[in-house]
Amino acid sequence: MIRICFTCLGNICRSPTAEAVMQWLIDQEKLGDKIQLDSSGTGDWHVGQQADPRTRAAAKARGIDVTSIARHAHSDDFGKFDYVIAMDRSNRDNLLRMAPDDAARAKVHLLRDFDPKSPKDSEVPDPYYGGEDGFNEVLDICDAGC
Repeated sequence: MIRICFTCLGNICRSPTAEAVMQWLIDQEKLGDKIQLDSSGTGDWHVGQQADPRTRAAAKARGIDVTSIARHAHSDDFGKFDYVIAMDRSNRDNLLRMAPDDAARAKVHLLRDFDPKSPKDSEVPDPYYGGEDGFNEVLDICDAGC
């Protein structure tokens, strides 16, 4: 079983989008018995909350359900997951500081580094303070990275 955790700042926009997009792709390929997903936030402001309503609406318009509940990233995540995928460099750096050892740090990657069309170290922009188009852009970026 491959275990992946997507991580952003609050776990209500980008990381739940990546988790839901990846789950949709896994379901399409019938790989549910091989890959397990989760998402988290390096900040704890939204713990226990559903994803932002704009996140859920944009995904729903594409037939993707965002069902995750926000949780805070913890150092013990490195023992649970094979990959810890950050949405931006700031969250990547926070995860690297949180990682207990070199093996854990090796699990940390940026999502866009998995998209061959994206320049190395590219970030998934945070749509929280922007308009509706930002949520669709995040869906497109997550689809390409996943």
